[in-house]
Amino acid sequence: MYTQALAITQGDPAGIGPEIVAKAFRDAPAQLKGCFVVGDVATLRRAAQAIARPGQPQVPVAQLAAPAEALQAPPRCIPVLQLPGIPGPQPWGRISAEAGRAAADSVVWAARAALRGEVAGLVTAPLHKEALSAAGVAFPGHTELLQAEAAAHQGVPLAAMPVRMMLASDELRTVLVSIHVALRDAIAAVTTENVLQTLRITHAALSRSLGRAPRMAVAGLNPHAGEGGLFGREEIGAIAPAIAAARAEGMDAQGPFAPDTVFMRARHAPGHPGEFDVVVAMYHDQGLIPVKYLGVDKGVNVTLGLPLVRTSPDHGTAFDIAGQGVADAASLVEAVRMARALAA
Repeated sequence: MYTQALAITQGDPAGIGPEIVAKAFRDAPAQLKGCFVVGDVATLRRAAQAIARPGQPQVPVAQLAAPAEALQAPPRCIPVLQLPGIPGPQPWGRISAEAGRAAADSVVWAARAALRGEVAGLVTAPLHKEALSAAGVAFPGHTELLQAEAAAHQGVPLAAMPVRMMLASDELRTVLVSIHVALRDAIAAVTTENVLQTLRITHAALSRSLGRAPRMAVAGLNPHAGEGGLFGREEIGAIAPAIAAARAEGMDAQGPFAPDTVFMRARHAPGHPGEFDVVVAMYHDQGLIPVKYLGVDKGVNVTLGLPLVRTSPDHGTAFDIAGQGVADAASLVEAVRMARALAA
C-alpha cells in the first residue's frame, strides 16, 4: 500500500497527453493505483470521451480536494486535482499560448509539491515546446523547467543544480551530456568538465537505484571514437581525461568506445546480458535513437540530478492524432512503474 500519491501532469491539452493519461487509468488500474492528475477536470473529461469505446462505460473523472485522496480512489477512476486559473480544454492539434500555459502550470505545481515532500514524485505527460514558448515560459522543456524549480527551492544558482536526461528501457539505458541544444553547441559542450559531471550524476543516481556501482560505458563523439585523433581530437582532449578522473574517484567508467557499437554491447537482450548498465552519450540523438529503435513504447525519460523523482513517457504531443483515442499509453504506464520504483 502506498503512503504517498504520485502526481501525473496532464501535458499539453491540445495533444495526446490527457488521453494517454486517461487510457492508462482505464487499462492499467493496478499500476495507476495511488496516482492522480494535476491539471484541469474538463480537459480530462474530454480525454475520457475521446477514448470511449462503444458498449463500454466511460471512464469517470473525480475532482480531488487534496493529493492524499487519490490513495482511496477506486480503480479505473481518474482523480484530478483542479488547478485554479488553469486554461481549460484547447482545440486539438493546435499550438497556442493557452495550451502551453496549462501544461507549464501543471508541471510547476507538481514539481513544487514533490520538492516539499507532499507527493512521491511526478510523471510528466507530453508538452509542446513551441506552445511553452508562446506562453512566455523561458525554458525549452520539462528538464530545464524542473531544474529551475529545484534550484529556486534550494536557494542555489542554476549552475549548482546540474541535471541530466536518461532514457531507459528494460534493454538499454543512455544518459546525455547535453540535451536540447543545436548540434554545433552540443559538440562544443563535449568538455572534460561536462563529461565528468555527467559521469558523477549518473554514478550517484544509478548507485541508488541499482544498489551497487553502475558499469558505465562512454561513447566517443566522432566516428570510431576519433581513430586515435584522425577523425577529431575530442576523445583525446576531453572525453578520455574525464573517464580517467572518474576512475580516480572510484567510478566504474570505461571508454571512449566507438558510438556505432557501444550501444549493442550495453543492450540487455534475452540470453545476452549487456556488458554495461548505462551508456553515456555525447549528444541528444546519439543517445536516444538506439533506445527508441528498440521500442518507443518501452522508453522512459528520467531526469537525473534533481532532489525529486521525475519520469516521463517517450512521447511527443502527436498533434496529428490528438483527440482520436488511438495514442498508445504503454510508455506512460512504464513511466509510472519506474517512478514508483525510484521513489521506493
